[in-house]
Amino acid sequence: MLGLAAGRSARMAETNNSTSSGEARVRRLRDSRLIQRLIHHFPPGQFGRYLVVGLCNTAFGYGCYAGLTLLLTPHLPYAYIVASVLSGLVNITFSFLTYKWFIFKTKGNYLREWVRCLLVYSSAIAISTAALPLVVYGLRHLTPARGSAPYWAGAMLMGITVIGGFLGHKNFSFAPSGKRAADAVAQK
Repeated sequence: MLGLAAGRSARMAETNNSTSSGEARVRRLRDSRLIQRLIHHFPPGQFGRYLVVGLCNTAFGYGCYAGLTLLLTPHLPYAYIVASVLSGLVNITFSFLTYKWFIFKTKGNYLREWVRCLLVYSSAIAISTAALPLVVYGLRHLTPARGSAPYWAGAMLMGITVIGGFLGHKNFSFAPSGKRAADAVAQK
């Protein structure tokens, strides 16, 4: 019985030592320069809110597109194209406002930030459109995903676009300018 208790005690001490060394590794990783730079660019609370608001923006955007397509189809040929353009402008504006109010929390500068937001979205659309055929080609020739390659490619590029969009909005669309930027740096 005593030997069993001693063995259990040794295992518990071993577990405690491995836990503390694991905690030390996590602490070293958290304090590393690379992680600190990533946290600087992707503040956890802000990036988490960006993802949640992005889901809301996506639902709103698809709802606008579907609703306009439904309304315009009886009246126009290729109504889905007109619906796509109109809903795109409404959706970018909606996304701009939700990002401004809930994510980046900037004050004023509505027109300047909206135009910058359009530039970030336009850049993302152009880059994704240019990359899509290359990624589809690669997936079709390097994986068994022949018929589903466009869907996989779209999903992969969407992930890159989410990260690029966050950085673009944070550092360009909603970046502080002039005196506000100097004040922000001084506060850090």
